[in-house]
Amino acid sequence: MEKRNICLLNDSFPPQIDGVSNAVYNYAKIIEEKYGHSVVVTPDYPGADDSGYPFPVYRYKSLDLTKQLGVVAGMPFSPEVTSKLESSDISLYHCHTAASSIILARAFRSIKRAPLIMTYHTKYEVDIRKVIKMRPVADASLDAIVEAYEACDEVWAVSRGAGENLKSLGFQGDYVVMENGVDFPRERVPEEAIQKAVKNYDLPAGVPVFIFVGRIMWYKGLRIIADALAGLKESGMDFRMIFVGGGTDLPEVLDYMETAGVMDKCIFTGPVKDRDELRALYCRADVQLFPSTFDTNGLVVGEAAACGVPSVLVRGSCAAERVTDGRNGYLIAENAVALAIKLYEITKDRAAIRQVGEHASEEIYLSWEDAVGKACDRYEVIIENFRSGRYPEKHGLNDNILRQMGELMETLSRFRDFVPPGYSIS
Repeated sequence: MEKRNICLLNDSFPPQIDGVSNAVYNYAKIIEEKYGHSVVVTPDYPGADDSGYPFPVYRYKSLDLTKQLGVVAGMPFSPEVTSKLESSDISLYHCHTAASSIILARAFRSIKRAPLIMTYHTKYEVDIRKVIKMRPVADASLDAIVEAYEACDEVWAVSRGAGENLKSLGFQGDYVVMENGVDFPRERVPEEAIQKAVKNYDLPAGVPVFIFVGRIMWYKGLRIIADALAGLKESGMDFRMIFVGGGTDLPEVLDYMETAGVMDKCIFTGPVKDRDELRALYCRADVQLFPSTFDTNGLVVGEAAACGVPSVLVRGSCAAERVTDGRNGYLIAENAVALAIKLYEITKDRAAIRQVGEHASEEIYLSWEDAVGKACDRYEVIIENFRSGRYPEKHGLNDNILRQMGELMETLSRFRDFVPPGYSIS
């Protein structure tokens, strides 16, 4: 396989932690190790330190909205980034977000021709309609996202359900399912590591332990979890529930848990950045609760499976696509009663839960090495198709503007070489 220079663009990247930033990091690392060279283009983020990565990270200016929305808003069209990419001989642009990243990717393509693909990771309509209350404005934003995907040479989806969700927004093209992987090894951590990770938590021996890992947002199915826990407690069952993550809905969730009367059974760890510590927390749990119909892939299902821990999922959700109820996980209807009944039943035989967890490890787990290897094989097909002219020209509504902005970026980049020291054009 020929060595390629792959440009990965995303609106989040560590130290911002989410499933997509995790995906981009692993793509970049494995491509750099095995398949060629990678470069990550992403907005600046408070406290970012990119010095330790084995690949370059090019950041452009952003507006810090972490306190308001938990994110940064990228301000694209950076002459500095353009100048760096011009000398990189990019083989393919792979975009992971339909925000500032795709604006930059389309502008770069106008300057330096290379195929552009984009992965559909997230159900954008949930966040957009939550933030934008005016329906016409929200609809227009979703139309712009669909137009961005249709402007790409190929579209990937992290699951079949994700691809169909994109089509439900009006996307008319085809998509390729390209699953995300897991950066955990497929094995449990030693018992001493588990005890070290949970030493400050109230986790009595013999009591079932449930875990949720992800953003603390209502749309992750957290109300279902809270109400189910309340039902279990009312029935007299003892348990502990670990929530790992942070999010803007955390204060409301804490209040709801208090009102439901289950806070004494719950542990909120906050975000856990140490991956070994997170593995240990998974391994301490009997089962993961993930009743989310929002997530398009559910990396946490694979993470739990790597640790031999099965997940409880909503039947028909994207996260449940590879799960068979009672075999390698558990499926429920999307309500608290169904979750409570399932947990009450399966915790009667915790040895059987471990058996289901072993099947999850064997049948659901997908390493990032295998996932990125499959993606790189597809990169070769895309590059050859592009060079052979098999892709039609993509001229969306905004392409003329993007082309002009790309030309402006190129002009500014070249003009910068002639600016005397001490002056700035940024």
